[in-house]
Amino acid sequence: MKILQSALVAAVLSASTIMTISASSALAVSAPLCDSRIAQHFDLGAGQTPEAAVLAPDGIMYVTFAKARQVAEISPSGAVRILATLPAPADGGVNTPALGFPLTVGIDRASDGTLYFLYATGTADLTGVWRLRPGGVPRRIAALPATSLPNGLALDRSARSLYVADSQGGVIWRVPTTGDTATGSAATVWSSDPALAPAGFLGVNGLKLHNGAVWATNLDKGTIVRISIRGNGDAGGVRVAATGLMGIDDFAFTGRGDQIIAALDTANEVALVGNDGTHKVILSAADGLQGPTSIALRGNTVYVPSAAYLTAKDPNLLVAHLSH
Repeated sequence: MKILQSALVAAVLSASTIMTISASSALAVSAPLCDSRIAQHFDLGAGQTPEAAVLAPDGIMYVTFAKARQVAEISPSGAVRILATLPAPADGGVNTPALGFPLTVGIDRASDGTLYFLYATGTADLTGVWRLRPGGVPRRIAALPATSLPNGLALDRSARSLYVADSQGGVIWRVPTTGDTATGSAATVWSSDPALAPAGFLGVNGLKLHNGAVWATNLDKGTIVRISIRGNGDAGGVRVAATGLMGIDDFAFTGRGDQIIAALDTANEVALVGNDGTHKVILSAADGLQGPTSIALRGNTVYVPSAAYLTAKDPNLLVAHLSH
């Protein structure tokens, strides 16, 4: 979620990164992806800026439309149905850290269809982790500080807990899925390792659980970090798994070891990150990207939502196929 002003873009992108963007802007889709196409166009005027996405087994995709403060369902045929619109903060969200407006952010889904998602408003009464059960209404289950900027979200189904990336505070929170703010349940800081801290704008961003560890991106530092989960659930050792990915947002594992496909929002690119941490650009603006924010995979099909935060045109959903 990099809704940056031009001055912030300059701060995030180094001169070498800018040259990389220029050099790659004419590239079309490259191996291992093929057959890329724009499958869906969203309404920018209505705030339909897709920030995060999660897939269900029946082919439905669930997304957060950040600026509209909404959670939506997208059918395999492309029909969009709004499931919830979050209440606007009394002050309009002007105190939302780093951004100045309220937004729905990370999302994940339990096997029973319950959706968990994040809402950042800069106010204590609304900021935090929310739950939406099938046929129900959205309800906040854990409060986060008004000074936080909750961003990436990952559900640990076996431990019945959620991991939350706080891009402003540079920490990862842990929240029980059974939480309910009415009964006093609270989030706890799971990791505050320096590798998660921002370096001028936003730090820890996307989150995924993979092979006994929490994997997280850092937007400012352009890194992917692996934090092991100890037997008692606490955070263990920290390792920087990849570097040089400036403007990285969310990501997904391909199923080939630790190989990752990552959305580089500010660079308007998608990168393939190898098991050894090296990476190459596999999608660019030439393929229709408009500031990619996240990655979702079903089999060998790759879904890339673009929120157009910087380009301010044509937020969309790109689909491509992964060659194994």
